[in-house]
Amino acid sequence: MANETITAPEGFLAAGLGCGIKVSGKTDLGLLVCPSGATGAAVFTTNRITSAAVQVCREHVRSRKVYAVAVNSGNANACTGKRGLANAVKMCGAAAQHVGAKIEQVLVASTGIIGEQMPVQKAVDGIEAAAGRLSDSPKAGLDFAKAIMTTDTKPKQAVRQLRISGRDVTIAGAVKGAGMIGPNMATTLLFLTTDAAITKPLLKAALKDAVGNSLNKLTVDGHQSTNDTAILLASALAGHRPITSRCPRYRTFAGALLDLCTDLARQMALDAEGATRMFKVVVQGAATKTEATRAARAVADYPLVKCAVHGGDPNWGRIICAVGSAGVKLDPAKLSCKLDNLYVFRNGSPAKFDEKKATRIVSQREHTITVNLGAGRASDFCYGCDLTAEYVHINAEYHT
Repeated sequence: MANETITAPEGFLAAGLGCGIKVSGKTDLGLLVCPSGATGAAVFTTNRITSAAVQVCREHVRSRKVYAVAVNSGNANACTGKRGLANAVKMCGAAAQHVGAKIEQVLVASTGIIGEQMPVQKAVDGIEAAAGRLSDSPKAGLDFAKAIMTTDTKPKQAVRQLRISGRDVTIAGAVKGAGMIGPNMATTLLFLTTDAAITKPLLKAALKDAVGNSLNKLTVDGHQSTNDTAILLASALAGHRPITSRCPRYRTFAGALLDLCTDLARQMALDAEGATRMFKVVVQGAATKTEATRAARAVADYPLVKCAVHGGDPNWGRIICAVGSAGVKLDPAKLSCKLDNLYVFRNGSPAKFDEKKATRIVSQREHTITVNLGAGRASDFCYGCDLTAEYVHINAEYHT
């Protein structure tokens, strides 16, 4: 079968297995390796409380070459002090030993329960076992995607292929995330691989823009995690002339990367804790882009809107209420709202519309809410999902 995992680009090996970090015994340790060395870039959470893995990864990603990423689920290694930092470094050291690299040439990421010390010997043993299973097969890539899951119900993966300088180039990604997702961060845990040849500054720019316009636009519950990390590794093995400027070839690469990240963001929204539907909020006619962003997020985060979406209720009043409380400039006489292409509120007054059609729109797996503030020309968007009883159940039962 075609490889739709992070091992699809040339030059990458992966493995995933259970090493006992999760009490359940499920897969909890992943290893991603580029034997020839990759150019690396990363973005992280903007939460001021960061995990040991984030702190270590921020330093190590500065290396000219990255040879491996060690990642675990089931333990966040956050709020664990100096011991936690030492354990994150030990995980890097274990991977470095098995791939013949320096410690600072290995990245690390963790996700799971906050405030518990990492069972580091289990992690080290798991890295050793994973090193013995490394493969470029689709199964190995899928095992890695499973290893990063926590409350996710399914692995989330995507692949894009493009042509650069007459050569085939592949970009692939695996992401986890179902809760504690809010804008203005990295993501939850996102791992991207490509065989493109591109300079480190441009790789970082492409990653920042792609994540900023996809996963950073997603809000499940408006909360940032302490561990959010997005890593992009480029092996440069596709054989094309290296991308060294923001030329058309860079724009082609960046566009494909954004498309892939948007795909992964949609997968996250539709697998959010208890979610059954997702929606996109587009705000137009804002005075500034910042205000457009704020208004879009206000709608996507508003519990009453999220509940209405879950019930298939075209309750535009809740949308207008959310916008009005966002603290942004608007003209009440020009304020309008559409559900997909159906106006439900126009120029400050209720619109005549087919309620059955509106209900069908909101009851879809995906729909778009468009609000025009009538205050300017700026626009932005945000992704959201419905709020269900299952979300409360999952987070009430989740061990802390």
